[in-house]
Amino acid sequence: MSTVEMNERVRAQKPSDILGFNAEISAIDGIVKLTLGEPDFPTPEHVKEAAIRSIQANESHYTPSRGLPQLRQAAADFLEAKYGTRYDPDTQILVTAGATGGIYSTLTAILNPGDTVFIPTPIFPLYIPITQLAGGSVVFIDTSDDGFILTPAKLEAAIQEHPDTAKALVLNFPTNPTGVTYNREQLQGLAQVARAHGLLVLSDEIYSELTYEGTHVSMGQVMPERTIVLNGVSKSHAMTGWRIGLAAGPADLIEQIGKVSEFSITCATANAQYAALEALGHGQDDAEPMRQAYRERRDFLVPALRQAGLESTDPQGAFYLFVKLPERMKDSWKFAYSLAREAGVAVIPGASFGPGGDGYVRISYAASMEDLRTATERIAAYMRAH
Repeated sequence: MSTVEMNERVRAQKPSDILGFNAEISAIDGIVKLTLGEPDFPTPEHVKEAAIRSIQANESHYTPSRGLPQLRQAAADFLEAKYGTRYDPDTQILVTAGATGGIYSTLTAILNPGDTVFIPTPIFPLYIPITQLAGGSVVFIDTSDDGFILTPAKLEAAIQEHPDTAKALVLNFPTNPTGVTYNREQLQGLAQVARAHGLLVLSDEIYSELTYEGTHVSMGQVMPERTIVLNGVSKSHAMTGWRIGLAAGPADLIEQIGKVSEFSITCATANAQYAALEALGHGQDDAEPMRQAYRERRDFLVPALRQAGLESTDPQGAFYLFVKLPERMKDSWKFAYSLAREAGVAVIPGASFGPGGDGYVRISYAASMEDLRTATERIAAYMRAH
């Protein structure tokens, strides 16, 4: 068979090591998995019923490529009610195939070959290959010495090293994998630097409804003219498999991002859009019981792990702990494999999340309290033995 010439940018990418690791350790008998970022709650009943009604009404055809007009209106109303942002549903809102679809369409639309994208780490790694596939160049900014918060000074320093190609900044908050988030003052500081250098900001706020203390502040409110906000119903309404995300931003940017989305998916799935319409229109507070449960789990885990000899971030949102490993165990891949095989607990190596991540592991507490109790008992025994 002859060798087929493939896109070299694709060939250079490796499959997700997070998914690969999760699949590999899943074969271990009796393992407690605290790996993937998947809510362990069912989609609310009223949302499922709306999807069923749409199917029974034969809503099984193409929708407008930017999404159902009534869903875009509901999304604009939701974002304004929750975060004080104002978007025209006709020109400034796009329905995407999950937040992932929004990331892909946005970076593809805004990047020219050689453009530089600044990515604070540790961070969920998906932004990296998508930037590279679009021909962009990634510059990592390690935030591990600053409480996992990107400072304006570090952003400015990174831009000064790439002044001619600086194009965009990626933010994700509350952050996967650390659970930290940004307040208004911190966002205003970053916005000042971004404006000074003409940077666009891709602000992935998919965990916004899982903010524990205070109210989530959107970058779309702080710097609306240069920010593309990504959100959706995956985490807020336990709808990861429905694949409905939202992109919101300046009309001229949304127009271009919408082209990429149309070329790649035509439109989001019709019945899933009707489900999302119900979620955003009549389930604005559906995340509240989940948020309370996640907070309780966090408040159990942090002291339990500390008692076992493991310190972690104190998350203000999402459902992750980023746990610092003792010096004798700082190889996060080695630790994760050993913990899985010897103790029957699966966590994600921190090295998967970029510079500043090694020496940590990510624990997802989107799991039952029973599993968390079992996991902490096993982790404590493992730490005593090592």
